[in-house]
Amino acid sequence: MDIKKELISRYPLLSDCEKDIISALNLMKNTCVSGGTIYVCGNGGSCSDSDHIVGELMKGFLSKRPLCDDERKIFEELYDDGDKFAQKLQKAIPAVSLTAQSAVLSAFANDVDADFAYAQLVYGYARKNDLVIGISTSGNSKNIVNAIKAAKARGSKTLSLTGCRESILSDISDVTVRVPEYETYKIQELHLPVYHYLCAALEEILFLD
Repeated sequence: MDIKKELISRYPLLSDCEKDIISALNLMKNTCVSGGTIYVCGNGGSCSDSDHIVGELMKGFLSKRPLCDDERKIFEELYDDGDKFAQKLQKAIPAVSLTAQSAVLSAFANDVDADFAYAQLVYGYARKNDLVIGISTSGNSKNIVNAIKAAKARGSKTLSLTGCRESILSDISDVTVRVPEYETYKIQELHLPVYHYLCAALEEILFLD
């Protein structure tokens, strides 16, 4: 199945940002090949999208991603039920939703500055081979912009998903997928197929080629 062709046929509007979608996929692939981790953040609906993306990356999406023989052997040597244990696990694409860390986010917002809460997490986690994804329909959300700025300061690559307008994120991110809509809910409706494609295509590259 040609995942990209299917994406564009189902959502013709996305042909406008097809090149950026492919660039985003390459960023994610290079992060994984280099042993990096993908961090994702957003607000509101984009907060839910962040969790959704990580859910597709950390377990099988379109593929079951079984462990290879060498990986299963480790469990078999360690435990009597190692074979059954290994059968319950799947290969994962290391990814973290920064939005899920409510304790540190609320503590930092209360004690320091909510606009820098994601930036603090990025500063603490992100390294040279990592990728930070910021989702903002406007492309100007202060806390997401600050997270991307922190990522760049840490030497991480940056990817943003926004609407079609030029924005701070489109100016500072390594790659920005600007879906061709203006209204928030319409932008979010197009972000979903974009990141579903990215997750499915990345899975195919890493585990099915």
